[in-house]
Amino acid sequence: MPDLVRVEPIALLPTPAGCAVFLGDGKKSIVFYIDLAIGASINAALAGETPPRPLTHDLYLLTLEAFGAKVRRAVIVAIDKEIYYARLILEAENEIMERKIVELDARPSDCIAIAVRAGAPIFVLRELWDTLEDMTSVLQDMRDKGMDLGGGL
Repeated sequence: MPDLVRVEPIALLPTPAGCAVFLGDGKKSIVFYIDLAIGASINAALAGETPPRPLTHDLYLLTLEAFGAKVRRAVIVAIDKEIYYARLILEAENEIMERKIVELDARPSDCIAIAVRAGAPIFVLRELWDTLEDMTSVLQDMRDKGMDLGGGL
């Protein structure tokens, strides 16, 4: 398995074009931008809110569960022209098949929304992590200004 950095969503901030998601490992923070609706979905899951009806990410997890699969981890693997790429790692085992690991290409925003619901860890490839700008000071400045950064984070 490649060298990975474990991260967690540490802040979500609505922007005019969507939502800024800050991920951090306790020493460094990175930011990327996602659709506002998925930001709201992540924020709701982090806040422990249960919608009256399953949202898309909830439905996905219910479907996985029905087929005997679990989310094992999400990994952000690349960036190209400010677009991030990720993989969702699933493990399936049921009465029909033996244990199987499945790796799916997915948007990082969906990976985060699914991982937080499943209680699965989120990682960034170390090689990528080391190239990304540390946004910790920007995040701290926003906190110092009293900005609401979502989800009780």
